Amino acid sequence: MLLHVRHESEYTYDSPVALGPQTLYLYPRTYPYQRLQEYKLSIDPKPSRVVRNIDVEGNVQQLAYFSHPTHHLHVTAEITLQSDEFNSFDFVLFPFDTQQVPFRYPKYEQDLLQPYMERVGVTPRIEDWAKQIAAKAGWRTTGFLMMLNQTIRQFTYEIREVGAPFPPEQTLTLRKGSCRDYTTLFMAACRSLGIAARFVSGYLFGNPQQEHQLHAWVEVYLPGAGWRGFDPTEGSLVVNRHIFLTSTAKPELAAPISGTFTGRANSTLRSELLFA
Repeated sequence: MLLHVRHESEYTYDSPVALGPQTLYLYPRTYPYQRLQEYKLSIDPKPSRVVRNIDVEGNVQQLAYFSHPTHHLHVTAEITLQSDEFNSFDFVLFPFDTQQVPFRYPKYEQDLLQPYMERVGVTPRIEDWAKQIAAKAGWRTTGFLMMLNQTIRQFTYEIREVGAPFPPEQTLTLRKGSCRDYTTLFMAACRSLGIAARFVSGYLFGNPQQEHQLHAWVEVYLPGAGWRGFDPTEGSLVVNRHIFLTSTAKPELAAPISGTFTGRANSTLRSELLFA
């Protein structure tokens, strides 16, 4: 199927400002079952230069530079993707001992995965909770991940458009949060058992609750399967309705637009997503 999204962001300033370089993560990552058909980026005021890079984690990073003062920054990204159905469980975990948690990655993979295994947010309570879920799943790797997904899905969802994710233990205690809170809790539970996990930011097509804001979910690295997506907000595996913008070991690096300005001004942000 074709997925089309238009993402519009507008910053307004109550007095003129000089914009520093703006870092944009608004270009989709492509996967074997998704192919980019069209992409258009519009920026007002017109930048003096836009540089497109691949960042250290393999994401497409666009850097916009400006040379004149402005009262606003208006960024619109239009994306059309061909997204095919696929079987999320079409893999074999290998080496076979990785079919049970906890496990150790082969040495060459473990060295590369270190940033995604840091025990950020892992407290004794998180670790105990993850072990309880793993025990209920018979310590099976895929069973643990699916049960973790479904457990967080039962929490009370809330929309929180701005702000950093809550600490994982806070989300566990409150049993509520936004998609990014659910994601960081899922990551901490995985990392507590030695599973590499990363934060993914993008769009979710087909859920009215999510279609007007950015969405977040998790990818875990499974030997023999590579990076596989789990969406604890949906309680499902990631299939062909998610559009990936960026994935990172550190959730604070996933902002779609970040940068600075110079000047004495207050700023406001308006953001809109449209799907077709």
